[in-house]
Amino acid sequence: MAHIPSGATAELELLTFRDALAAANTPSADYDIEKWLYAPNFYSEYRYILGTRGNNPLICIGINPSTAEPDHLDNTLKSVERIALGNGFDSFIMFNVYAQRATNPDAMEKVYNPLLHRENLEAFRYVLSISDRPAIWAAWGAIIEKRKYLPDCVRDMVTVGQEYGAGWYCAGAITKKGHPHHPLYLRKDEKLKPFAVSTYLATL
Repeated sequence: MAHIPSGATAELELLTFRDALAAANTPSADYDIEKWLYAPNFYSEYRYILGTRGNNPLICIGINPSTAEPDHLDNTLKSVERIALGNGFDSFIMFNVYAQRATNPDAMEKVYNPLLHRENLEAFRYVLSISDRPAIWAAWGAIIEKRKYLPDCVRDMVTVGQEYGAGWYCAGAITKKGHPHHPLYLRKDEKLKPFAVSTYLATL
């Protein structure tokens, strides 16, 4: 089922990431919280994180969340999980440059919400803190060109990543413009390779 935003996220009463995390750590009748990390822990107009719990997660970064939920992964997240496990990680976390949920990136809001971005960065700090050497898989493809604010959001994430000594990786072929490959249509045994994210951002 497609998700079309009901309106601007600035009109929503956003749950802070810390409150969303507290709820995600509370037992739920909808899914197993021992397996899944899902914040907010209910379907909404935005999603900070969705993934499995572990001590060494692969943090995959797309552009914006779609309809996936615990126990109901879409093909993109199924691919993310496969490649994470195939590269020696014990779990995966799907993260996004911008947290607004939209099945079609063309439906993303044209003006970014600084409050949503701020809370998304708080979520990013949390997922980076899970492992001693956080690994980030850049996987947003050419969709980053959809909105002018998206490269700036990534720049903020790179700065936060530096605080945690994060390593950046990509998988599959790089586009002619240097964009990292989207998780779909990758080989099951695809191996991660280093991605020079700062050099890439300088070209945007």
